[in-house]
Amino acid sequence: MSVRLGSRRALVTGGAGFIGGHLVAGLISDGWRVRVLDDFSSGFESNLAEVADVVELIRGDVREEAALARAVAGVEVVFHQAAVASVPLSVAEPLRTNSVNLEGTLKVLEASRRAGVRRVVYAASSAAYGNSEELPKVETMTPEPLSPYALQKVGGELYCRLYTSLYGLETVALRYFNIFGPRQDPKSEYAAVIPRFICAALAGEGATIFGDGEQTRDFIFVQDVVRANLLAADAERASGAVINVATGRRISLNDLWGAIRGITGVTVASRHAPARVGDVRDSVADLSRARDLLGFEPAVDLREGLRRTVESFTQKAATGD
Repeated sequence: MSVRLGSRRALVTGGAGFIGGHLVAGLISDGWRVRVLDDFSSGFESNLAEVADVVELIRGDVREEAALARAVAGVEVVFHQAAVASVPLSVAEPLRTNSVNLEGTLKVLEASRRAGVRRVVYAASSAAYGNSEELPKVETMTPEPLSPYALQKVGGELYCRLYTSLYGLETVALRYFNIFGPRQDPKSEYAAVIPRFICAALAGEGATIFGDGEQTRDFIFVQDVVRANLLAADAERASGAVINVATGRRISLNDLWGAIRGITGVTVASRHAPARVGDVRDSVADLSRARDLLGFEPAVDLREGLRRTVESFTQKAATGD
């Protein structure tokens, strides 16, 4: 990748992951010098292939203090993406996921404070809202985590706010809703719904929907999430805040499958399985704070994002990657 890099340096933890890889590319396009810390437990080198010649890569776990100290040295902004991002896995293994998601976040914050990092942008989660019937989800609502993962992510938000008020380390917690886009891994047992649906459609099979399929989600394209992160790095009034990152629109999983069938031309019906423990019923974001503090507005609508994602999966299948 041929780019002109400036003097600003960023660290992306979990930078070889789905979101992290897109964020790394976005930062580099914006002129940042980027360092990645990743243990490759769920990330892939292929997610960094296009920027490999300009990225500094450190292989390590965010809980390893020596690796973390190397990673934050000389960095202006840390984008903390590393996590075990799975509700079902957190239910099955609460101790391990807590170690990565909560203890790891605390170690990132402490290492950043010691290194003189200006700001930490934290990947929080809309799972914080739980099953409250109030819609849309507003950041001032009391968190109601339904899973260890959700609780761990809320704990990370609270640590961020504490480090801002207690130590003066600027932090911004971005509550991601349902992110999708090219390079999202469909093979994981806990893969997100859109890549699973797309792979089923491209294989001419019916998607598996847990529950009745009338549960709703606010899906956001990954490039919009990258833009939210870039805005969060410098937004003056955002320090110490928790901010929704979403589109403010929702769709049921049944209608989502219908949209993907329309794009792919597949006619097969979905099949249903029992609802999963810890899954949220309905979710849609209020974007008032994102607009006010970040100047953020989603640019890619769901259908266009789905079209781009289907196209990327089709190309990947054709090349055998």
